[in-house]
Amino acid sequence: MSLSPQTKQKISVVLNVSKTVFHWGFIPAVLYLGFRRGADPGMPELSFMHLLWQ
Repeated sequence: MSLSPQTKQKISVVLNVSKTVFHWGFIPAVLYLGFRRGADPGMPELSFMHLLWQ
């Protein structure tokens, strides 16, 4: 089964967009999930300022 050139182009566009979204969104997503969960018991409280200055 052969894909048409239009289908190949659409797949290429989707892959490029998803690669860009993953590239720019991975670290913010990890930070968001970490701050949302909070610190473990006995550890210092998480804050955005601590992230920037330490």
